[in-house]
Amino acid sequence: MVRYSRDPQNDVKSVKARGSDLRVHFKNTRESAAALKGLALPRAQRYLEDVLVKKDIIPFRRYRYGVGRKAQTKNHKVCNGRWPIKSVNFLLALLKNAESNAEVKGLDTEKMIIEHIQVNKAMQGRRRTYRAHGRINAYMSHPCHVEMWLVQQDESVARGESSADGVKSSKKVKQTRLRTGTRA
Repeated sequence: MVRYSRDPQNDVKSVKARGSDLRVHFKNTRESAAALKGLALPRAQRYLEDVLVKKDIIPFRRYRYGVGRKAQTKNHKVCNGRWPIKSVNFLLALLKNAESNAEVKGLDTEKMIIEHIQVNKAMQGRRRTYRAHGRINAYMSHPCHVEMWLVQQDESVARGESSADGVKSSKKVKQTRLRTGTRA
């Protein structure tokens, strides 16, 4: 049994999936995973498939330096983005694994939400490259571990009718006083 960084609150309505020592770039995978957090399972799969055919883009927020600017990133309110194909394929495989785990548990896959997704650095693979004048430099790979869990979303409860219509709370009155500088 492998250990996750933390466990979901309700084990009955949640499913897990993880991949260890994946030979895919850590930075690209981290940005791809950050774009998926909070999405519903069908929406996340559709989004990643759109990235594969370059209809949508992965926004790069943390590791954005040296990443080119693309017009598609305007939809995500950032400037930099990429289409990391290999990372997207690995994440799609993990989502498919989580989906099959949900079907085995008897959960509704349409209502599954990605509540937790985390990418950690794995041990680097060491190779070497030969340089001029007999020098040798390191040629490291940057693999990663990915873990996620999905939770079945409960039905939302409708908010009740408020009894006091048109009555301002004291907090709102104080805010208007602060803004205008006069008494209401």
